[in-house]
Amino acid sequence: MLDLDQRDVKYLPGVGPARAALLKGELQISTLHDLLYYFPYKYIDRSRIFRIKEVDGTMPYIQLKGKILSFEQIGEGRRQRLVAHFTDGTGVADLVWFSGIKYTTDRYRPGVEYVIFGKPTIFGGRVNVAHPEIDLEANINFSEMGMQPYYNTTERMKKAGLNSAALRKLLRNLMDLIVEPLPETLPEWLREKERLIPLTDALKVIHNPKTPLELRLAQLRLKFDELFYVQLNLARFASDRQRRFKGFVFSRVGEKFNSFYREKLPFDLTGAQKRVIREIRNDMGSGRQMNRLLQGDVGSGKTMVALMTMLIAIDNGYQTCIMAPTEILSEQHYANISRYADGLGLRVELLTGSIKGKRRESILKGLSEGSVNILVSTHAVLEDQVEFSRLGFVVIDEQHRFGVAQRARLWNKSIMPPHVLVMTATPIPRTLAMTLYGDLDVSVIDELPPGRKPIQTEHYYDGNHTSVYAFLDRELKKGRQAYIVYPLIEESEKIDLKNLEEGYLTVCERFSGYGVSKVHGRMKPAEKDAEMQRFKRNETQIMVATTVIEVGVDVPNASIMVIENANRFGLSQLHQLRGRVGRGADQSFCLLVTPYQLSEDTRKRIEIMTVTCDGFEIAEADLKLRGPGDLEGTQQSGIAFELRLANLARDGALIERCRELARDIITADPELCSAENNLMAKVLRRLKKSPFDWSSIS
Repeated sequence: MLDLDQRDVKYLPGVGPARAALLKGELQISTLHDLLYYFPYKYIDRSRIFRIKEVDGTMPYIQLKGKILSFEQIGEGRRQRLVAHFTDGTGVADLVWFSGIKYTTDRYRPGVEYVIFGKPTIFGGRVNVAHPEIDLEANINFSEMGMQPYYNTTERMKKAGLNSAALRKLLRNLMDLIVEPLPETLPEWLREKERLIPLTDALKVIHNPKTPLELRLAQLRLKFDELFYVQLNLARFASDRQRRFKGFVFSRVGEKFNSFYREKLPFDLTGAQKRVIREIRNDMGSGRQMNRLLQGDVGSGKTMVALMTMLIAIDNGYQTCIMAPTEILSEQHYANISRYADGLGLRVELLTGSIKGKRRESILKGLSEGSVNILVSTHAVLEDQVEFSRLGFVVIDEQHRFGVAQRARLWNKSIMPPHVLVMTATPIPRTLAMTLYGDLDVSVIDELPPGRKPIQTEHYYDGNHTSVYAFLDRELKKGRQAYIVYPLIEESEKIDLKNLEEGYLTVCERFSGYGVSKVHGRMKPAEKDAEMQRFKRNETQIMVATTVIEVGVDVPNASIMVIENANRFGLSQLHQLRGRVGRGADQSFCLLVTPYQLSEDTRKRIEIMTVTCDGFEIAEADLKLRGPGDLEGTQQSGIAFELRLANLARDGALIERCRELARDIITADPELCSAENNLMAKVLRRLKKSPFDWSSIS
């Protein structure tokens, strides 16, 4: 049997050492298995021949059959191009080459019947096809052409003659070697249950489909493999953790919680907050370690849920900790929690990298002795010298800013792994959450506190700054405050953007009657904090900033957000920035300022922002526009998304089905020991050795 994993790609006919080095360097293809799993990115129907008189410039691709009448070389030096005048009897088309001119004139001859394929444009009233694919008409069997696959290649590969057509030929050579069925990755009972075709058939069809239906069945089988094993790994990891790690049992809701609820709660909880608190309470009393993801839009009240559930842990005799990604955010949590918990007899402390000397010593002593009830911290809590007496409950804010390994280090701060609540204000689409955080239970706060008004978002073009500033004037005269956000700090030679420095001077001049703060990432933390505090105290009415204010500034009086060059931001970032306003009872506004010329994707992003304030709707749209690898959060956390075919935006139903199957299988057979599940255990072991970063999703 052919061992694809062990066979070096250089031994495949048509490859050799030079091409093998290129494949490895450009596409990380080293073995026959790597090549076999390098899938086409699109397919084009090559069974149809067009006539030149039918062609117009809107067609994506055309295929013509005819003869070259003559060659003509135009221009000199770098501007030189080769034009072949080509006819099929219904008209004349120009085939154009800007390089490889000698190769082309040596290879192709006038008067010979050729089939040409490429993308048409209309130039000077005549059909043009640049760098077409050309085959002898005698060499093509149109009935077998079917849906021709196209492969992504790099410029280096193309220059070396290893383009999409060359890869197609290599794949045909590889298919000729596969004379016996390849080892299956799914047991027969599962294939039959889900009506999936055999693996070998799927791999052959994906590289050479004859019909769209045949292609869909092959894609379904290969997508299922990808998604099912991600979900099976997550299900087994979660099951294994639950069996190995028992959780502290918080059986009582005591004095601290009840006193806070009756006397201190600053506002009525929403139905969503009450539901989430019940879900967390159930986890705390279950005897298993809680690992729960709490999703909620900016301003939905996640911190209040965190505090109230921390009080349950304290009532049961345990310490709690909330970890935030920045000092600004941790200081904000500390201020809010200290204010809410005042009078409850609790010791709340803040530990960050900038806290030194006797204060730090006092905090560390209080943690080890058990007198500190709530610790608010940054990464500083992960340091070895930070020891707790009885750590029972941990809240991690903005999980995507922390790696999985950092999350796990908190476990070592306690005799048993503490209950973990992971919070995020970056709404995660359901399909992405099931895959990135599939080992976590998910709670969602999908309701804003009463009295909050949706933020009105409007789009302005660069030339309309007079209207933007008039809008600002109206809000400032009401006693409100405003943010103006710029994407850059210093002028860039490559990108013609208005930068923060120029913007700051313009704003100071235009709004000379108001105080203006300036904040950017290159300022020292103390300077940055001082400016933010001035704005918070309303000593300045306008904050000119970069995206450092995306997380961590809570000023209820700020009612207007202006985002300059909004076209340079992703949807999630725009939504996060917009969330800095609308935190009070007053109507708030977000003005998106862009150039007139926008790409189609950018126009869609701006339009989405102006029609909805729903973070989950925005996240779903972002996933469809950008894909999972580019979404805010997945890159920071080290998530290695290597799905070759499956698409998290389009394959939601398949992800849910794979998740359901994986959980049922692991519930019935946690170790995958049974004969019918033995193959799946082997595949999982093999995948653990692959380049895919499995630890990042578990």
